[in-house]
Amino acid sequence: MITVCSLAHLPETVRVTGARRLVTLISAGTVVPRPPEIAEDDHLFLSFHDITTPAEGMTPPGEEHVRRLLDFVGDWDGATPMVIHCFAGISRSTAAAYITACALRPDACEAGLATALRLASASATPNARLVAIADRLLDRDGRMIDGIRAIGRGADAFQGTPFTVPLDPAPVAGVER
Repeated sequence: MITVCSLAHLPETVRVTGARRLVTLISAGTVVPRPPEIAEDDHLFLSFHDITTPAEGMTPPGEEHVRRLLDFVGDWDGATPMVIHCFAGISRSTAAAYITACALRPDACEAGLATALRLASASATPNARLVAIADRLLDRDGRMIDGIRAIGRGADAFQGTPFTVPLDPAPVAGVER
């Protein structure tokens, strides 16, 4: 099971889900105490800003960030839950969750996984830069990008509500894979 949440909901989400793996996607300098349930080796900490185009003084998501995420989730056996979080639980974490679902389900329809993400979270607005990098690294030929584009921007929210990420794609009319 994979659950997405904001930084504010992190301790409670880890406790309630029984998670033993954690992915943090956060801006440099943000203090993120690692919950005691998570061993240091089971915590991936990626530091970059939630931007889609480079900006002076900010670190954009890059290929190295996505490669590290793919390596980390690729080593996960799924026996214990994993939590993926960012500051608000809306953009970086939802992108990482979608990327994780696509990586773990290489045979699954990208549009269906994106639709399942939208059904699980009305506010999910995955970071397009992260998704585009992963699309290339996973050889998805633009289908991940198209899937996220199809679900559109999520509902406005200061922070997302914690949700479980479906690893099974939702049916999408006119799309087969």
